[in-house]
Amino acid sequence: MAASPGRKAATAQRAGMPGVREKAAKATRDSILKAAIKVFAKHGYDGGSVEKISHAAQSYDRMIYYYFGSKEGLFIEVLEETYRRFNEAESELVTDPAQPLASLKVVVGFMWRYYQKHPEFISLLNTENLHRGAHIAKSLRARDYSSDAIAVLARVLKSGAAQSVFRKDVAARDVYLMIASMGYFYLSNRYTLSAFLGEALESPAALAHWEEFLVDAVLRTVARN
Repeated sequence: MAASPGRKAATAQRAGMPGVREKAAKATRDSILKAAIKVFAKHGYDGGSVEKISHAAQSYDRMIYYYFGSKEGLFIEVLEETYRRFNEAESELVTDPAQPLASLKVVVGFMWRYYQKHPEFISLLNTENLHRGAHIAKSLRARDYSSDAIAVLARVLKSGAAQSVFRKDVAARDVYLMIASMGYFYLSNRYTLSAFLGEALESPAALAHWEEFLVDAVLRTVARN
């Protein structure tokens, strides 16, 4: 049976090998963070115990306290990591300043599909909102991540306004909130809405329709005429 990341780190630390020790420590930390994302997404903050996380990471409880200080410290880093991953994926988008209309469609489509592909993102944010943002408020990096996310949209809107395609009085922050709310709300409430409306909102046809509606709503909002 292969040794777990936590055991590898402990062995490397005892061996005192600089390069191996650092790599093993990073592997352990990354393993815990990865496991924590899954556990917190499934069980929430209150149900996501340190024991469940260390078991999922094949590590030890003490390693969580060593690397993250506390369960709350780990949860804060989980939230930061989910935002970091979103920003990293968004930074890889290919947009053309000469084609602001097409570029805006790319950004809207990206956000909508990212929510679908990463349900843990929605679950974790739902959990944090139940806690009234008590944990993310302690993050020193949350605002940096939001600035990066809005910056991508701001560049697209600026190029569109310069070409007289988009209005000049629309803030990127407002458009971002519009896209996020319409996409996030639909997906986070799809089960209750499906029962309430008597429609299968998770069907491929329904998801495709909402994406078209979302894109159209955003374009109508920012269009100059």
